[in-house]
Amino acid sequence: MMLLFLLMHSGYVFGTLSALVCGRGALSRGLSAVGAVLGSSAGFALGVTALASDGLIQFSIPSFLPLTGFALRLDGLGAFFLIVIGLVGASASLYGVGYSAAYEGRYSLRMLGAMLNLLLLAMSLQVMADNAMTFLLMWEAMSLSAYWLVLTQNDQPGTVRAANWYLAMTHAGFAALVAMFLLLSGGELTVSFVNMRSTSALLVPLTRDAIFLLALFGFGAKAGIVPLHIWLPMAHPVAPSHVSAVMSGVVIKMGIYGLMRVALDLLGGGPVWWGGLVLSIGAVSALLGVLYALMEHDLKRLLAYHSVENIGIILIGIGAGLVFHSYGLMSLAALGFIGGLYHTINHASFKGLLFLGAGSVLHATHTRNMEEMGGLIKKMPWTALFFLIGSAAISALPPLN
Repeated sequence: MMLLFLLMHSGYVFGTLSALVCGRGALSRGLSAVGAVLGSSAGFALGVTALASDGLIQFSIPSFLPLTGFALRLDGLGAFFLIVIGLVGASASLYGVGYSAAYEGRYSLRMLGAMLNLLLLAMSLQVMADNAMTFLLMWEAMSLSAYWLVLTQNDQPGTVRAANWYLAMTHAGFAALVAMFLLLSGGELTVSFVNMRSTSALLVPLTRDAIFLLALFGFGAKAGIVPLHIWLPMAHPVAPSHVSAVMSGVVIKMGIYGLMRVALDLLGGGPVWWGGLVLSIGAVSALLGVLYALMEHDLKRLLAYHSVENIGIILIGIGAGLVFHSYGLMSLAALGFIGGLYHTINHASFKGLLFLGAGSVLHATHTRNMEEMGGLIKKMPWTALFFLIGSAAISALPPLN
């Protein structure tokens, strides 16, 4: 498994350096994508191997930074999300080779290729973080690289505003996560998650509740739950379509990962109202997300609002699992968590597919307004076929969902 980890890391680094050194042109786009596809594929294989063998990868680099050690550990939860990252990352990176050709001479392909590789690398290391400092560093790297990707088409209306809203919301959430980890670790951000697990049960209920609420806000801002979703329908439409696929398919899922890591793993569960609150927020997000989507004529904004809806559906499963867990009903809790995680990879697959399909439509028609479209199946039969598959999946038609 260590070989796969090194291959994953090397692939993303190669893709980043290729984008920065080669600059523009087909060679730059191709080499950058090769690195991203290699890194994503290795990450996917690493996640599958870890789940199949029930093994762990664990190591630390104490001298990586002057103030802290850099600790990584891959367990079952991290391996699952590593699979999601690899699945969407490889597809979007391959798609981006042709899609970004239209940006030649208009926008920075250096920044686009480098930031996409860094985003995928940061998320891959994020799910392996084994102390608070490593977690927060990777969280910030993920947020900043996504910010620069949203800014790619900086001369288009609404792009800068959307990127700034994203940056503001993600850093409000980041501040909450810093406070959460300070409470959870007793002020020592280098304390390993193993130590946090053993000491969290000794915390007074008020402190545990504060940690949970800070986690819900911090991770909820990234996931796009209502009412913290304001950045999501602004940022997704203006980003390049393969970036939108990664952000909707994976980036917002890091909020789900973080919430499960803290509430279930580090805190070991809590009172009934924790799960009830998550379940309620999930239900509201699912309902309002689909209502907003029904009123949209912008194809990519419609898909963005559906991401709010599907995050809500995922949280309904997680919330139900937390409620059952608090009552000691572990079999029912497992069903809730399995439902939430199953829909996580489910949504990543079909929403990634739909955003890539939307990118092809946008590339051909030069508009996101669905009222101006029609008869595309005749000129774009393959796009129509794959969009139909994604549409059937998002509509919960068997056997796709």
